[in-house]
Amino acid sequence: MALPMVWEAAAINMTAAEMFEAGRYDESVPLLEQALGVCRSALGPDHPGTMTVAGNLAVACFAAGHRRKGLKLILNNVSDRVRVLGDDHPDTLIARSALAAAHRLTGDADTAIALAKQVVVQRSRTLGSTHSDTLSARMNLALALAAAGDVASAHRMLAATVDDAEATLGARHSHTMALLDVGVAHGLLQEDTYGP
Repeated sequence: MALPMVWEAAAINMTAAEMFEAGRYDESVPLLEQALGVCRSALGPDHPGTMTVAGNLAVACFAAGHRRKGLKLILNNVSDRVRVLGDDHPDTLIARSALAAAHRLTGDADTAIALAKQVVVQRSRTLGSTHSDTLSARMNLALALAAAGDVASAHRMLAATVDDAEATLGARHSHTMALLDVGVAHGLLQEDTYGP
């Protein structure tokens, strides 16, 4: 009986993720609430799948403009993942990165920097400094520094991150290009400085 419910929740979560990717945040929220209810019923609140859907819901709420609710849900998701999975678990670090980004977007740059630094340290220690997840964490820290007004440090960090991505992954790798695109979009890098 639980297996069909889990499949149903997975299908709902997938549909909601597609809506989210299309920028239809408000439409994704009720679907994710439905999927979370199914997951909690079928798997329990501490199952990794349930926590993933809870994290998706938290981010969707935040993106839909329900920032206070979204921030609270993201914080709860981090706490749950730390309690169940541990502080260094990759899923915990994903949630903590989302929390850092949410604080950055709400104007709390100091908290965003502290959280982003913590993720960089943890990912560097567990994955290495040039792993794609660590490179993303370094980019998030650069964005937090820029939000705090330290544009020079943000530029240096993001430039070093793109350089490391080019050396490790290649100049035309999708992750390298995504890092560059973010840097250019935020005015921290110039596109013509990188690539062949």
